[in-house]
Amino acid sequence: MDPHDSGAHLSSLFDRRAIPAEALESEWSARDGQRVRRIDWAGAVLSGGGRRGSLLFLPGRADFYEKYLESLDRWQRGGWRVTALDWRWQAGSGRFGADRRAGDVDDFATWIADLGAFWREWIVTTPGPHVIVGHSMGGHLVLRALAEHAIEPVAAVLSAPMLGFHTPIPDGLQPAFGQLMCLIGSPARLAWQDSEKPGSTPEGRAALLTHDAARYADEQWWRENRPQLDLGPPTWRWVLRAAQSNALMRRQGALEAVKPPVLVVAAKADQLVAWSAIERAVPRLPQGEVVSFGPEAAHELLREADPVRNKVLAAIDEFLDRVAPPGKA
Repeated sequence: MDPHDSGAHLSSLFDRRAIPAEALESEWSARDGQRVRRIDWAGAVLSGGGRRGSLLFLPGRADFYEKYLESLDRWQRGGWRVTALDWRWQAGSGRFGADRRAGDVDDFATWIADLGAFWREWIVTTPGPHVIVGHSMGGHLVLRALAEHAIEPVAAVLSAPMLGFHTPIPDGLQPAFGQLMCLIGSPARLAWQDSEKPGSTPEGRAALLTHDAARYADEQWWRENRPQLDLGPPTWRWVLRAAQSNALMRRQGALEAVKPPVLVVAAKADQLVAWSAIERAVPRLPQGEVVSFGPEAAHELLREADPVRNKVLAAIDEFLDRVAPPGKA
């Protein structure tokens, strides 16, 4: 079987509502004792013998790795040793405060520190080359970790990275606006009540994420069957910290300091993260490239309908084959 075969016939054979038998769910202990959920499985042996390397996947805000099992399994079948990690304070890795519905954080720097610490342990226990894939907030954090040299992968892939918000508030005013909202009320209160963005209803949430109704339904199934995964809107503190972290990335010299090749896959019609911010950021990367999609794609490119998803996966395959071939440690 061709490890790069991403046809719909393969995706239809994969049970997206079950943990693969060969995958191992466990926990990683951060430097302060925080337990962080992870999943690992060894890469399939390729037809020519040997394996591909190791791939670490980081999901987005309010995300969990169960949503991406289909893609993780595909990379595993392609020879990669795969690991996915939930961020602390969301999904199965606990909460920042007492409100289990609130997506809260003290500072994005905490997540960068976690990623750096995990990376240093992970690369000495897994075969190279080592690559990293991040979606949405995960893509933002991966890129910031690269800029701050907290991680040093051979290559990175960012899916719809959160480099700016789809909002009428100008980039430069977003930190001040977040600060104001934290001053006039509790920073731990929800910034809005439902869905993924202000003004969006739960009923309209699917349209923000994917055109594939079946894949969207998988997420709801996991939330119902593993209630610990459920997380609601962000707090105003999260909004402030996200705006501040985006401002850090806009500073001259930040993205210019990123050393590894970086592929960005993004949708121009994304209603959650700003395409304009992605479009400005990629040329600043010394080895950056972008593959973009039009109105046929929403935010969750790895969970889109097969005509889009297959193109996304093919672009990632081509990039990794080119910049992180086997044996490039």
